[in-house]
Order: sequence, then structure tokens, then C-alpha cells
Amino acid sequence: MKDKICVVTGANSGIGKVTARELAKRGAQVVMLCRNEEKAERAKEDILRVCGHSRVDIVLVDLASTQQIHSAAERINENYPKVDMLVNNAGLITNNTRSTTDDGFEMTFGVNHLAPFLLTQLLLNKVLATDRGNIINVSSEAHRFASFDLTDLQYEKRKYNGLKAYCSSKLCNILFTRELSQRLPSHVVSNALHPGAVASNFGGGVSSFFGIAMQLARPFMISEEKGAETSIYLATSEEGFTATGRYFSEKKAVSPNKEASSSYNAKRLWEISEALLNIQFLTQQMATP
Repeated sequence: MKDKICVVTGANSGIGKVTARELAKRGAQVVMLCRNEEKAERAKEDILRVCGHSRVDIVLVDLASTQQIHSAAERINENYPKVDMLVNNAGLITNNTRSTTDDGFEMTFGVNHLAPFLLTQLLLNKVLATDRGNIINVSSEAHRFASFDLTDLQYEKRKYNGLKAYCSSKLCNILFTRELSQRLPSHVVSNALHPGAVASNFGGGVSSFFGIAMQLARPFMISEEKGAETSIYLATSEEGFTATGRYFSEKKAVSPNKEASSSYNAKRLWEISEALLNIQFLTQQMATP
């Protein structure tokens, strides 16, 4: 991995930090995309103590702001010749009060789906500049519990439920991966994964029933190191660079639910995302067989 440049979102804590650390330990140059500068600097120091080199950088970005995503991508595009690997790891879950991003998108849909969609589009030329590109999207088995509705992805019509919005966003991650893999040229792959029920700080700030349940279940959850294993597997194994459009759990490809396996859902979500963000992303004519 010593010649690889890897971008990891949400790299200051949890499985994102473990993923960044393990890639750095294998010799990769790691670009940590983080929202909180203080936490990012502490995480960087931890990684530098064990990785054996100094090629660990921080790019600050709030994924709830498309303006900040554009600025972060511009900085990466200016300062790095390529992006061998993009790990869209960052995500959130909210309370049962609907909130919006800086651009007016429902918060969970905006951060968990639209943000990685936009970031991937903005960094795509750097990924295409590699010999073997790899785009990894962290999803969840929670997608199986989604009340998925392409006509109401942002819960504008239905009663808002933070957990249901999270489940739907994780299904979007798989659909995005599926459609992306169909449009990418053959030297770039994209896969999604379920990290497992990880005993991290995820959901710690949620005061709803889900947040309480997460706290009670924490002693029975897997470690952050265990949770990052599938991300690291897809980033370092031969299968991770040959499989594409798949959904992995415990380092094995598994079948997602019916809604996440739908080509129609994947294409329609792509079109909706392009329209919301006012972008064009890998039109069918740009993809190679």
C-alpha cells in the first residue's frame, strides 16, 4: 500500500479511525476527512505513533454542507495526483425530530447518501487516474428494515422517524454502490459493506429509544477493530479489487434485500440525487463495458 493514496471520511473516530490507521500502517498515504479539527488532530497523532511514516493528512469538512464538500474536494484535487481509494465511511443517526442540512436536505439522507454521492463525483477524475481504483461505501444491515419510498426519500410526507430515516439511507448506500459499479470503467470497483454492530460512539448523542438501546447493547457489541475488518478487507484483498457492485458482511459477499437489489431503484435514486445536487455524474455514455 506504500504508493497508495487513500481518502477516508469520518476518520477521527470509530471504524473510520481504525480503517485509516490500518491503511497507514500498511504504508498508504491517508487523507482523513473529518468535521472536528481537535478530534482529527488527536486521531492523527494516534495514527502517526503506529504507522511508521508521516504521510497522514487532515482535510476538514462538514458533510452537511455541499459548499464544504466542494471545498474539501478542491483541496484534494489540487494537492494529490490521484486517489487510489475512497472510503465513504462517515454517517449519522438523528433523533425523531426532522432537521436539515445547510442546503435544506433532510439531515440523514443528506449526510449519509447525498454527501458520499457528491464527494465521489467530485473526486472521480482522481480515482480514474489510478491503475486500480477502489470506492468503498459503508452501509448497514439496517437497510433491511427500511421503509423505502423513492417519492419521499427525505420524509417530507411521512411522519419523521430518525431510525427509519437511517435505515433508508443505508439502503441508498447499497443502491448507489450498485449503480456506480455499472457506470464505472473496468479498472475501478465499488462495493458496499456492513461493519457489524460496533461498540463505538455512534448513536451516543441520540436521546430516542434507539440511542438508549444502543447504550444498553454496547457491552454485547463487537470492537471497533472487528467492525473495521470488512472495510480493511475490501481495501487490501484481491477480492476487494475484483468484485464490484457487491454487498459484504464479515468479509463475504451477501445478498441485500429486494429493494437494495433493484436496478430500477438504483437508477432512479441516481437520477434523483443528480437533480437534487444539480450535477451530472457518470452518464451512461461515459461508462465503459
